[in-house]
Amino acid sequence: MANRTPRRQFHLNNRDMKQSVILYPSAGIGHVIPMAELAKVFINHGFDVTMVIVPPFSGQFKRVAAATPSISFHVLPPDVPPPSMSSRRTSHHLTTSPAPAPASTVTLHAEDPATHLHSLVIDMFCADAIDVAARLGVPVYTFALSSASALAVLTQIPALLATSQTGLKELGDRPLEFLGVPPMPASHLIAELLEHPEEELCKTMASIFRRGMDTRGVLVNTFQSLEIRALQALSDPQCVLGKVLPPIYCVGPLVGNSARDPRARADERHECLRWLDAQPERSVVFLCFGSMGVFSQEQLKEIATGLDMSGHRFLWVVRRPASSIYDPKRFLGQQPKLDLDAVLPEGFLERARGRGLVVRSWAPQVEVLQHPATGSFATHCGWNSMLEGVMAGVPMLCWQLYAEQKMNKVFMTQDMGVGVEMEGYQTGFVKAEVVEGKVGLVITQIFCVFKKKKAGDGI
Repeated sequence: MANRTPRRQFHLNNRDMKQSVILYPSAGIGHVIPMAELAKVFINHGFDVTMVIVPPFSGQFKRVAAATPSISFHVLPPDVPPPSMSSRRTSHHLTTSPAPAPASTVTLHAEDPATHLHSLVIDMFCADAIDVAARLGVPVYTFALSSASALAVLTQIPALLATSQTGLKELGDRPLEFLGVPPMPASHLIAELLEHPEEELCKTMASIFRRGMDTRGVLVNTFQSLEIRALQALSDPQCVLGKVLPPIYCVGPLVGNSARDPRARADERHECLRWLDAQPERSVVFLCFGSMGVFSQEQLKEIATGLDMSGHRFLWVVRRPASSIYDPKRFLGQQPKLDLDAVLPEGFLERARGRGLVVRSWAPQVEVLQHPATGSFATHCGWNSMLEGVMAGVPMLCWQLYAEQKMNKVFMTQDMGVGVEMEGYQTGFVKAEVVEGKVGLVITQIFCVFKKKKAGDGI
């Protein structure tokens, strides 16, 4: 058991021959960005890195590619069947990803006499690529983009499903006990895993999580002091009875560097950063819900009303209302420019002038979170965003939307103590009064703590 302790670090052995690594993320910018941060770690160790990109999402990585020219990007040809879109299935586009697609890329690197292919690092949703690498004799590692806590739950799920006759949805909010994490309401598991165990997508998802743990090791974007219980559970023989899990390597926090280029002109910074410069320290709540976080127009108006009533400063990233987070036009950049006046309450932007700023679609999140004026963060509880909030030291308002985010909310509020819950997410609608109250609670508390620390009184 000593050789599988979470304290073990992921070391790379240098050889005389130039070594290379292939990284294979699944579709979506939330998968590509952390994989690009992992690529920087390999590059810093002297490795050449090639990242395989799945269409039709290849346009999303252009900003990543521009920021990391040392990574070689290999975009799969358009004749490769793209991942499916589904308004009903949260993870359908991931589970149907063309996993064998990087075979030619792996083969090319494996047969190049000038380099030594050290390994293939796959996203867990690309687990079928394990077979490709096995045929070529290439070592494979899994990169888990979720938390170690979520990984601990997901590795224990297949055994639970094997004993279920009706599906976990029947349990409602009944808490389930998993090694290494707080009690988890059954309703907070990934939606596909709540279906009947014989339902095709449920079986596929369970198989993915099972296969993803069949590699030489699992790299997790976390650090030990944040998730010590979960990491200990993953090295415990009782975690999955009858199965020896691979070594777990903490490679995080993989958070983008927001350090400002001293050569950059002031007017080259994003408008929201210039606006933050004029705000008092720790006074602004930042609302941003990920690349796929969309709300109905009714919910957008309710958020705006809550912010209006709170009287607190805010920076809010608003995306176009959509019937589905998988609206293909959103991914392919085919939507017209968002008309804020059309989706927000009448007069809201004028009333908020000076106190609040609404930004369309995107903001430099890491830079915003690390700005001195930012006091709290309303987030969808995606793991990347949660880590960025932790590293910036801002408390979070948890408004989870899909995938494993409800699970993350449990970890954040009950285990890590870094966030508070926005009531109403269970029904799919958070009222203005809740937004007002939670924003006021967190901003007031953090501002009081900040003033005490600044006065030298301690906490």
